[in-house]
Amino acid sequence: MPGYLTRQHTVQLGGHDYRIRALRDLQQFADPDGHAEQAGISSALWSLFGHIWPSGRVLAEEMCVFDIAGKRILELGCGLGLSSLVLQRRLADVVASDHHPLAESFLAYNAALNGLPQIAYRHLPWAEADGALGHFDMIIGSDLLYERGHAELLSGMMQRHARRECEVLIADIGRGNANSLSKALASQGYSIDERRCRFEETDTAPFRGRLLSYRR
Repeated sequence: MPGYLTRQHTVQLGGHDYRIRALRDLQQFADPDGHAEQAGISSALWSLFGHIWPSGRVLAEEMCVFDIAGKRILELGCGLGLSSLVLQRRLADVVASDHHPLAESFLAYNAALNGLPQIAYRHLPWAEADGALGHFDMIIGSDLLYERGHAELLSGMMQRHARRECEVLIADIGRGNANSLSKALASQGYSIDERRCRFEETDTAPFRGRLLSYRR
């Protein structure tokens, strides 16, 4: 037994059913070797990577139709990797990344569960430079701005890993930290567009959630 319980979901995206192994609930926790603690992940936050969140689904739906031709794509904070699975099915050049110690194994399991080739994965704490990772034409993520300091960390990631011409797409549920990221990316030469959209069936307009799109 790994010390945590899982369940399987089926998510329909772009006309395909994706089978996803996720944690059974938010009460799951297992860190016998202290790897999560060393990564700064508390027991209260440990299980968050292992669920299908509305923002992740919105981003994955966008990846079903987004123009990806010729683009090298990086997913930040991939969690279970729903968007990366969609991109892998579309034969995109995608690298999934996270800093949770179990993200890579869940991603590999879910790729195999859906009959897809293994997805390139990178352990990528946002505050640390990774000179071997290279540069990308597109950087995506969902609900990345859940703490005030994340805008600064993310803008630093873009400086290190975005190509001169780059697109950044973030599904943001509206925690109030998006303006800081927008200002930081504007200073790097990005134009900014946002589209408010429904993240939950019960959401009503004007929607709190939005897709943040940055281009340069």
